[in-house]
Amino acid sequence: MNADKKQPLNSFLLFFILVAVYLIVSIPFKVMEIIPGFTDIRPVSMLQPVYGIFFGIPGCLAFAVGNLITDIVSDSLRWSSIAGFAANFLGPFCYYIFWCRLSRRSLDMRSIKNILIHIAVVAVAAVITAGIIAPAVALSYPDVDLQLLITTIMINSTVFPILLGIPLIIVLQEELGFKVRYFGKGKV
Repeated sequence: MNADKKQPLNSFLLFFILVAVYLIVSIPFKVMEIIPGFTDIRPVSMLQPVYGIFFGIPGCLAFAVGNLITDIVSDSLRWSSIAGFAANFLGPFCYYIFWCRLSRRSLDMRSIKNILIHIAVVAVAAVITAGIIAPAVALSYPDVDLQLLITTIMINSTVFPILLGIPLIIVLQEELGFKVRYFGKGKV
């Protein structure tokens, strides 16, 4: 079998593996709801930068699909899940765009400057995630505590990608040899 025929199969398999990893990390924490049916404690958010940086578009899509499946199996599927799908694609996509397309810096978490840059990307991804999900929930379910929802989304989307995501990136890159999916030109 030539390389052209293997590539779609490998991407398809990668996608399913990433979705499975998402579900393994996500589903056990669905019982820790903050606003039942809308938000919970989400350590799975630590995978956002990993999926975007190391797996590119398939990782972004796997993160979104994993979130949708989690909503379905946890009886949290709502109209706002459409916005959740978009937000959970765009979250990892922020990391992909910055580290793999825009930045001229190589990704390593050995320097304070790169860690601070990464934290800034985390903040942007968190604002985008909250900015997509919160209005959809507010329009569809006006009785939901919007302030609590936004606070929970922001905490989940910043704390876990920083406190757990950065160490995970270091382990994957330094110990396991994962490579950043560079598609831009001029990488150092």
